[in-house]
Amino acid sequence: MGNRAVIQMQGHGAGIYLHNNGGYDTIAPLLQVAKEYRIRGDDYGMARLTQMLANFFGGTLNIGIATEDSLDMNNGDNGTYVIDERFDIIDRLFYSGPEQNNLPFEEMVSAFHKANDRFFLMNGRPRVY
Repeated sequence: MGNRAVIQMQGHGAGIYLHNNGGYDTIAPLLQVAKEYRIRGDDYGMARLTQMLANFFGGTLNIGIATEDSLDMNNGDNGTYVIDERFDIIDRLFYSGPEQNNLPFEEMVSAFHKANDRFFLMNGRPRVY
């Protein structure tokens, strides 16, 4: 059993599927770090967001990319986070429960930085994507 979620950019048919760590306490810090890296809010930015997650999780499992037709948007766990081009959560589909809040925000931000800074920063500054 997972802790599933989908991240989908508003107006785009594809999304990122997470089998684990789909709670708000993982997604909100991820999006904060994407903002800090100044990732652009388009399909290319969704690829960078996927890269950030893959770097964080390591291995070969946990994440996937799928079209809207094949995304498990109503996944029984955390539903679908709809984000805008500024990486803000603007809607939440298929979820009405209490938000998961087990992981401290700043610790998760730090963990995403630890896994990704070497790819997204140059001389301590964001590479502009």
